[in-house]
Parts: sequence; C-alpha cells; structure tokens
Amino acid sequence: MDAKTKLELQRTATQIRKGIITAVASAGSGHPGGSLSVADIMTFLYFKEMRVDPKSPKNPDRDRFVLSKGHCSPGLYSTLAHRGFFPVEDLKSFRQAGSYLEGHPNMDKVPGVDMSTGSLGQGVSAAVGMALAGKLDKKDYRVFTVLGDGELEEGQVWEAAMAAAHYKLDNLTAFVDYNGLQIDGKIIDVMNPEPIADKFLAFGWHVVNIDAHDFDAIEKGVEEAKATKGKPTVIIAHSVKGKGVSYMENQASWHGSAPKKEQAEQALAELDALLNSL
Repeated sequence: MDAKTKLELQRTATQIRKGIITAVASAGSGHPGGSLSVADIMTFLYFKEMRVDPKSPKNPDRDRFVLSKGHCSPGLYSTLAHRGFFPVEDLKSFRQAGSYLEGHPNMDKVPGVDMSTGSLGQGVSAAVGMALAGKLDKKDYRVFTVLGDGELEEGQVWEAAMAAAHYKLDNLTAFVDYNGLQIDGKIIDVMNPEPIADKFLAFGWHVVNIDAHDFDAIEKGVEEAKATKGKPTVIIAHSVKGKGVSYMENQASWHGSAPKKEQAEQALAELDALLNSL
C-alpha cells in the first residue's frame, strides 16, 4: 500500500473513532470498546476494498458486510456516515427516542446496513447465506463479516462455520476481532474459545493472522482471502479493545459503558491530537 493511501486511511479511521465516541457519549450508553477495536478494519473495507455506493445502497451487485457482533453498531454507524450513507451529524442521535440509529443495526431503517444483527452468532449465519446465494446466482460480489472473539462462544457460530466450508464459500471472509476481552472479563476466563485458529482449520477454513491496526497487514489478509479458492477464509485480527483512547485501551470495563462528558472530551482531544500528527 502506498504511503498516501495509508495516510488517508489512518486519518479516516481516526475520524470514525471520533464518531464512535460522539455517538456513545450522546446516548449515554453503548459499546465503545469493541467499536474502537474494529475501526481500522471497517475503514479498510468501506474506503478501500468493498464495492459499495452510498447513492445505491441496495445495488444487487454490491459487496456485502454483516456486523455479526451487532452491539458494536457505533463502529458501523460512524463508518457508514463518514462513507456518505447518511449525515455524520446524525450520530448524535444514536439510541435516542425516535432515532433510526438504534442500539443494534436495523437494515430496514439505516442506509448501508445489509443485515439486522444483535443476537450473537446469527450475523455470521446470515453472511453464510448471502455468500451461498451469491454462488447460486453466479454473482461476483464478496461477503465480509466481523465477529467478536467472545462471540465464538456461541454454538451457532460453529454451525455456520461448518456450512460455509461444506459449500466451499470462497467468496466469504470473516474477521474475528481478537481483543481478548468481553463484557465479563478475559475470554479465556469466561469461556475459553482457544485454540481459535486450529478450530477454524478443523472446520475447513483458510486461516490468516494479522495485526488489526496495521493497514498493510489488513490489505495482505484480504488479498490472501481473495486468492484462496474452494474454502472460506477467517482473518484473526489481533486488536486492542478501546484502541485510540488511552484510558479505554485493554479495559473490559469499557465493553458496554459510555464515557461521561469530561471523559468524552478527553477522548476526542486525544483523537484530535492523533489526527493533527498525521
């Protein structure tokens, strides 16, 4: 990836992180930690990789994205807003009465949302269905989905994984946001899903490990997925929960807690400082 493109992606990801903080702080509720950890992946997909058009969000030939960990909707909403699907100013209405930006993504209300998600395990299952439909219809679109590492504790995830391999869905790429934390603490203490890579290999997937905050690594992982034929790919993205906000990083307590006014101001100041340094 050339330096100019990488810089543009870094700046965009920082703006998206600002939108996440703005949305959650405005609502006084939400899930900032896991939204911040996937901001770079979302930025790469929507601003570099995916074939999408804000002017035609239901184009049947578009690439699809499913946020399987639907509670991290602030990350998806901020990405869609900055990509032009709806006004960035609307992020301030997140979770407000009457707002179309609900706590979980709603495909009937939010432009650019390809699947309503929230119940963990169901999003990746829908992504498998979309990829299978693409194969049956002989379409060339690709399907991307993001799962939380804690979400891997859901049995439905592995039923979906088995189906994806059975149908040889090489048009499906799943990212696992591997930040090691969930609402109750470390994933290895709550219900250890390890060894994650070995499990996906055993289920018939191609496996890639990357740094979730390195755009070169994200690009390389996606290119490897696209080059893999006859099986789906999972990209295990090693991330930092709360990435970009010092006091949120690697803290499970920020899984589902909103920052107070002073905390939000500090977070935005840190992100502005990062933006000015780029």
